Amino acid sequence: MDIKPVEEKTKPFRLVKYFTFSSLIVIFAGTIVLSMLNTHWARAMQRQKSEDYALLLLENLNHQVFMQFTIPIVLKYGKIQLRQREQFERLDKVVRTTLHSFKIDMVNIYDLNNVISYSFNNELVGKKNLGGTAYKKALVGEVVSKQIQRGNFLQIVLGIPKKSRIITFAPLRAERPLSRITGPVLGVVEIEQDLSDEYRTIFRFQILVISTSTLVMFVLLLVMIFVVKRGENIIEKRARERLRLKEQLARAEHLSSLGEMVASVSHEIRNPLGIIRSSAELLKKKVTGIDPSNTIPDIIVEESSRLNTIITDFLNYARPKSPELMPCRIEEIVEKNISYLSTQLHEAGCDVEQDYDPGLTEIMGDSAMLYQAFLNILINSIQAMPGGGKINIRVTSGDDRVSVLFQDRGMGISEDLLDKIWDPFFTTKEKGTGLGLIIVKNIIESHGGRILIGNRSDGGAQVKIDLPVIKGAN
Repeated sequence: MDIKPVEEKTKPFRLVKYFTFSSLIVIFAGTIVLSMLNTHWARAMQRQKSEDYALLLLENLNHQVFMQFTIPIVLKYGKIQLRQREQFERLDKVVRTTLHSFKIDMVNIYDLNNVISYSFNNELVGKKNLGGTAYKKALVGEVVSKQIQRGNFLQIVLGIPKKSRIITFAPLRAERPLSRITGPVLGVVEIEQDLSDEYRTIFRFQILVISTSTLVMFVLLLVMIFVVKRGENIIEKRARERLRLKEQLARAEHLSSLGEMVASVSHEIRNPLGIIRSSAELLKKKVTGIDPSNTIPDIIVEESSRLNTIITDFLNYARPKSPELMPCRIEEIVEKNISYLSTQLHEAGCDVEQDYDPGLTEIMGDSAMLYQAFLNILINSIQAMPGGGKINIRVTSGDDRVSVLFQDRGMGISEDLLDKIWDPFFTTKEKGTGLGLIIVKNIIESHGGRILIGNRSDGGAQVKIDLPVIKGAN
């Protein structure tokens, strides 16, 4: 009945939930794309840095080779011939000394005929036409760099090739003393740098970023799931509570209307009922003298009294009185109840056992109303034990309250009926209005007290009443 309204209440929150989860997914995807772009930029910056690094090394190498090798060799031998062991070793020393401690894997020097005249790898010395297009561009004065990667397709796509090298070609020029103008091209220098380790470092950083982002998003997802579940539960609980209060309000309005109707009808019935009873009593006196065995007047009087009791219950429920608070003692009211019910207790075979705390506190209450409440409870206890039994009454005080506990040895109250005992007009008795307990509850609550009904662990029912000690009581 109430599922559809609850679902309608939670629909806006579900839209928020779906939007939040979608946002998390978009943010996570954006983080992955951004990390990949950052990695791409890092690789591009690394390559540019390597090219600039190679250019500086080449300028320094060009200067050192020209000053420490070309000029001294020309002055000594008249021309350069690297086939001579002494010249080759001198050039090798100059190159290695210049590039010492720099991360360079290979150096090749080409002559003007595209022949390798010098190399870190002696097997390449004398090889022809290995420079390619880059050599030709360097020969006319350009500096050219190219990157070579080796590995499978996945390694290259992920940015972790098995081998990554950057090769730079630059002209080897003669220098003019005291002038920034360089001289003619004497050859071409090729240097090779290995970037594999740098690329692996960048890839590890990318994995770290993605892993961190994944972990953060996972934590956010868990937090969001917890918040969403909690929010759903709160909204659903509030929606159900709102519906419950709405039902209670509608029920209260219905009962209020019903109570007013019952009060009006009961009031109208009571007057003619009184006339019927008094007439039956007069009839009984006349019939007794004529026909003593005639019981019809007695039946009329008895049923009129029972009907009057029912009407009284209706009026007490429909128009509850406000208590007239006066100092009173609970134990005295209980004793008055027991005295009144002594004959009925004896006939039912019930025995009452009282236990009063010493020094019980007086309370401010309406003794007549409390007497009526206790009377209803005791009558229920007697009716719950048709074969007789013991009724325990214990009165205690403390913490600014007085407690009264009624216990019987009957069958108790079944669990499926415990929630219904406070419903007006609900009764399990053949004769009864179902208003007794609700009237008791109204009386106790009008005194600012509380009533609890349950079952004893060893059988039977128990009623506990707590009444406050209102200021003004002695």
